[in-house]
Amino acid sequence: MAYTLTVGSIRCHILSDGLHVVDGGALFGVVPRVLWERVLMPNAQNQAPFDARSLLIESDAGLILVDGGYGDKIPQKQRRILQIGDRTERLLDDMRSVGFDAADVAIVLMTHLHADHVGGCTRFDTPDHSPGPLVPTFPNARYICQRLDLAEASFPNERTAATFHAENWEPLLEHNVLEVVAGPQRLATGVRTQIAPGHTAALQVVWVEDGGESLLFLGDAANCAVQLDRLAWVPSFDIFPLTSMETKRTLIDEAMASDALLIFQHDPV
Repeated sequence: MAYTLTVGSIRCHILSDGLHVVDGGALFGVVPRVLWERVLMPNAQNQAPFDARSLLIESDAGLILVDGGYGDKIPQKQRRILQIGDRTERLLDDMRSVGFDAADVAIVLMTHLHADHVGGCTRFDTPDHSPGPLVPTFPNARYICQRLDLAEASFPNERTAATFHAENWEPLLEHNVLEVVAGPQRLATGVRTQIAPGHTAALQVVWVEDGGESLLFLGDAANCAVQLDRLAWVPSFDIFPLTSMETKRTLIDEAMASDALLIFQHDPV
């Protein structure tokens, strides 16, 4: 279900690619289950519920989509593990519910290149989503990612290899629609990115600011509210966990200074 809000005069929509589950131990790292299960109750397999939100921004530079979700290239075995089910076009259905379609998107900002954030940036060019040629999901968009994250994803190590899938960005390079940048970007009037390292080397969070109001889309800088509230609660997914703590400290200070509305990408609540 999509939610619509305004930041000053900028209209934003919070979309979802659907709920799934992740291993609770991986999500909360060294935090004992007896503590984190008070916040997110796991199932019998120790899996915690996880949303996959995206942010759609109506800007003066066109329609901006922040992250593309898992998408529909997920093999059946992984669908069962994630408990996603067989439903397709989850994010696109949410987008249609607020009056837009894939062809309307002008910019896709990829916060980083993990599969649950960019899997939906490419799709099989088949009517039933069966395997076939890969094409950009948003045909009229330019896609933006950070140079450091692309390098990390293109040359992963033993720890990170399972989280990166070249099928999610190589078709964008082949179609000449991937813009590789370095450092923070101003995407439109009132819309900017900020580098928030920790989860990855150059994770991007997104600020929307207008008329004295602010929104901060946190991406994986903090998966859920409790991980921002408790700095030491860092997921085992984070490549640089100590850096994650300092990044969260900085984001808290900046969000408080601007009285920003915080959007947590994965919090199921």
